[in-house]
Amino acid sequence: MTGNGWLQIAILFLLVLAVTKPLGLFMARVFNREKTFLDRILRPLERLIYRLTGVDEGREMRWTEYAVSMLLFSVVSMVVLYVIQRVQGYLPWNPQKLAGVPPALAFNTAASFSTNTNWQAYVPETTMSYFTQMAGLAYHNFFSAAAGIALAIAFIRGIARRQAETLGNFWVDMTRASLWVLLPFCLVGSLVLVSQGVVQNFRAYDTVQLVEPQQVPHLNADGTAAVGPDGKPVMDTIAQQTIAQGPVASQEIIKEFGTNGGGFFNANSAHPFENPTPFTNLIEIFCIFAISAGLVYTLGHMTGSLAHGWAVWAAMAFLFLAGVTVTYWSEARGNPLLAGVNQQASATHPGGNMEGKEVRFGVANSALFATATTDTSCGAVNAMHDSFTPLGGLVPLVNIMLGEVIFGGVGSGMYGMLVFVVLSVFIAGLMVGRTPEYLGKKIESYDVKMAMLSLLIFPLIILTLAAISVVSSSFGTSSIANAGPHGLSEILYAFTSAAGNNGSAFAGINANTNWYNIALGFNTLIGRFLVVIPVLAIAGNLARKKYVAPSLGTFPVTTPLFSALLVSVILIVGALTFFPVLSLGPILEHLLMHAGTTF
Repeated sequence: MTGNGWLQIAILFLLVLAVTKPLGLFMARVFNREKTFLDRILRPLERLIYRLTGVDEGREMRWTEYAVSMLLFSVVSMVVLYVIQRVQGYLPWNPQKLAGVPPALAFNTAASFSTNTNWQAYVPETTMSYFTQMAGLAYHNFFSAAAGIALAIAFIRGIARRQAETLGNFWVDMTRASLWVLLPFCLVGSLVLVSQGVVQNFRAYDTVQLVEPQQVPHLNADGTAAVGPDGKPVMDTIAQQTIAQGPVASQEIIKEFGTNGGGFFNANSAHPFENPTPFTNLIEIFCIFAISAGLVYTLGHMTGSLAHGWAVWAAMAFLFLAGVTVTYWSEARGNPLLAGVNQQASATHPGGNMEGKEVRFGVANSALFATATTDTSCGAVNAMHDSFTPLGGLVPLVNIMLGEVIFGGVGSGMYGMLVFVVLSVFIAGLMVGRTPEYLGKKIESYDVKMAMLSLLIFPLIILTLAAISVVSSSFGTSSIANAGPHGLSEILYAFTSAAGNNGSAFAGINANTNWYNIALGFNTLIGRFLVVIPVLAIAGNLARKKYVAPSLGTFPVTTPLFSALLVSVILIVGALTFFPVLSLGPILEHLLMHAGTTF
């Protein structure tokens, strides 16, 4: 670890802190329908959208209608994306003449992008046309993110309102999230990325001559390396390289700002056309956190308790700093087995672990990006997590297992954290032997049941599907590149990422099979919708309750003690749920690495 590395982490942290209040206050005004500086431009467009779609912006919805509207929108959007993929060979903006996407992969991708997961079991530049990337995937980048913001705002309204039956209007909230929050920033941000070298064009791919032709093994039809009569590998000479192009910048900015994560290229944000410089790297990590951090201030402002918003922010910040510290420390030490045969296994490898990392980012920015993208539901990567050290790879995995509530995805992190807040307040109430209260609302059995239902669905689908894959050699373990605990981590990470709507991959696993495409596709749908319905139920129940004035027995939710309790509950729930499988995966791999065994 270096002072320069810590300085870069500190700069990012201070930028996130600086944007929290102004962006959070702006979003509070947007969703309270107060005047903003963008109204003169966007308000006429908003009214036109309502007239064209028949939406009555003054009509509000109960939580059940809000949930149904969200589900119907998501289903229709998913079907449209599936059709676009299947018929993309007949659609325009396809200079490479790419064929339609196979059914299982098209289902997986449609489910993934509709749920803000953006899991990619394919190579984008050889699978998706420009039209599919823009009209299909980028469209979902905007509207799945807008739906997540709308759900978070609905939950906040449920906390803030008193004896109310409604939570707002889903169509209005989603429209405002798109027009006021996502679109203006992305228009400016995409131009900034273009200025730094991120490509934005509709050209066909370029073919160039290599300065130094490369020798690569010749592969047989079954994918195995060919061997000549002399027993030596048959080699092919590659003298040309195909360089992919495309409208990258416009998708890159929303993939980060909307915490989507799906890359235009297979290498994602490690690709120089997506993330060419350390400055663009800083911009992209900042964008990942911006809305999620702002929503915490929105919570404090809309509920009338700014101190509570900052207490929740402090809990998130502590977990973020703890995670990035462990990841940076582990990656900076590197693999002790490479430190030298005459040194002890505990020795630090000079230069750290650079496997799977871009030299232009180094260890510090790779560790920071990996932590940020899994603290949230983003899933973009600028390094390959499969190449991290066992403890370095453990942190991104744990971040998702905790529900990505460390600032979290746009909206999803906020309502996920509020579920833990409800649970923390309930536990605090049990400690003092009275009915718990949260910002003037009594937390009763119904609220706790819905909170636990939301929390238990998540590990249930992860562990069940991962277990099925681990015990099946025909369709499960046959896809992994490594045996032992590292192979378990590859499978576990895939299902955790899908259920957490993260979308990042541990890599080292071929997920483009019928089993993984279908299983992970359903995993993303369950992880999004069966988790959020209990959340809306809690919001609807809280909105109906009377305000109860605080008393001497009320546990304050604005103090460092509350932040500490919230962090403890998050870690304890995660540890109790996932520690057994983690002990068989990255923890065991770490111990075996120090014993001289690798996988």
